[in-house]
Amino acid sequence: MFFGNHLIVGVSGTSLTDEDKRILSKLKPVGVCFFAKNFHHGEPYTLWLEKFKKLSLNIREYTERDSMFISIDHEGGRVIRPPLPITRFPYSYVYRKRAREVAIAMAVELKSLGINVSWAPVADIFSNPNNPIIGPRAFDTTPEIAAQFAREYFLGLKESGIIACAKHFPGHGDTNTDSHLALPVLNLTKEQLQTRELIPFQTLISEKIPLIMTAHILFPEIGGDKPATFSQSILNGILRKEMGFEGVVVSDDLDMKAVADMYTLSGTVAYTLNAGCDLFLMCGNLPSSSTERIEFIAEDFVKSLENGSLEESVVEAANQRIEKLFSETPQYSVEMLDKDIFLQHAELAIACSYD
Repeated sequence: MFFGNHLIVGVSGTSLTDEDKRILSKLKPVGVCFFAKNFHHGEPYTLWLEKFKKLSLNIREYTERDSMFISIDHEGGRVIRPPLPITRFPYSYVYRKRAREVAIAMAVELKSLGINVSWAPVADIFSNPNNPIIGPRAFDTTPEIAAQFAREYFLGLKESGIIACAKHFPGHGDTNTDSHLALPVLNLTKEQLQTRELIPFQTLISEKIPLIMTAHILFPEIGGDKPATFSQSILNGILRKEMGFEGVVVSDDLDMKAVADMYTLSGTVAYTLNAGCDLFLMCGNLPSSSTERIEFIAEDFVKSLENGSLEESVVEAANQRIEKLFSETPQYSVEMLDKDIFLQHAELAIACSYD
């Protein structure tokens, strides 16, 4: 049993540090997640693209993996990581009527960066105007319309060869706390979720979306004292058994303050896998000790198997789901796009704002 098969990491910057190289070589994560910090901003396209290509190749070199999940958050609005000329599409709420068209255009640009996994679409609902983290990242204020446009966006990515991920299960739209900063609490019953938050996810599950990301949110009425990321009643109970999801469950970033301290405690890895989460996303965005936490979690994984708190059958089931997804994930090379493509996409982005 190898923890790297369950791990997607971030790297420090535009080139690999010695610590990055050590972690990549030691743990051999199955994937990487890129952020703005991994691109040279303010440089000509040809220059920053070439440097990013070198970074991507170095990651594969140190992990000794020819194939990987190469991922990024790419939704539109404020959630766009690469520099220009990558198109600045507006928020999902703005481009929703052109969701499939936008997703197809985004996929073209992502594939040119070697990206094969996009942490999108947002399947949350813009239901709380005071929500500091979701808001217009969601497709609508109502579950049915949010589901309709999230579906269109997913199908656009799917037909273009990008693995999509619905987030943040079971729903982040009604919070008034940013889970990057603290653990939100939602006192909703399962029945309330079923009539609202779960509707877009159920629509996407019916369309066979392959990945769903957890929310670092406490639902006391459903999950007790455990956040959704390692709640058996939420992941194994609602998501897998009741909603019929058979794909891969990935945690939201474990460097978010809502749960970061919990992953310094022995046994949390076992809780997470036992709950039904398959992949651990650790993006290295804490100011200190991130690599120490990654190593601690990897060691806790081994100890949990040895002491019996984590059964091999649970890990094997997760491995099988990941391997199935991996076999369906194309691998792309970093390549320059023609300027006419960017001009077409810029026109689309402008048109979205007038719908």
